[in-house]
Amino acid sequence: MGNTDKFEMIANIYDTSERIQIAKVSSAAIREYLVDAKSKHAIDFGCGTGLVGMNLLNDFNSMLFLDTSQNMINQMKQKMADFNIRNVDTLCFDFEKEGRSDLHADYIFMAQVLLHINDVELVLSKLYDVLNVGGHLLIVDFNKNEKIVSDMVHNGFDQVKLNDIMAKIGYRDIQSKTFYSGSKIFMGHDASMFILDSQK
Repeated sequence: MGNTDKFEMIANIYDTSERIQIAKVSSAAIREYLVDAKSKHAIDFGCGTGLVGMNLLNDFNSMLFLDTSQNMINQMKQKMADFNIRNVDTLCFDFEKEGRSDLHADYIFMAQVLLHINDVELVLSKLYDVLNVGGHLLIVDFNKNEKIVSDMVHNGFDQVKLNDIMAKIGYRDIQSKTFYSGSKIFMGHDASMFILDSQK
């Protein structure tokens, strides 16, 4: 995944009040799409320090926190120890570089992760393979924002184009909506966020 080296450096100072607030609204948006999830296994994909997944722990039977940054995973492990969290596991892994045939989940969610991924279609295809039949992939990210010019991240996503990519891969029942707008939340610019739900 892109920008892993950057995340390695900021892992121990990542949990700012702004990021905690965005994680709260993101996890609340994800929760609206969960159905009978108490018996289900989830993956927090690109979990960072686990800000979103931690809010959703009680909604699932178990959860895997997955990230390409070992330092982020170490922060997550510290939280697991501090709060005595039992039904979770961690994995440092990069889907852009290799695949895993042993991972399976009923729900995969990724919050502000897709914008860091160079080959969006490749990773979404690999996640499709990880999902159990009937499983859901939930994406929370920024709407396309032409004011942002960066060689580090995508400048957000066009929901319709993203829907088309996912339909081509095989995802079905795709639905998305904008659910949040904030001041200076995307690289110093005002921006809005969408949530997309899809099913295998």
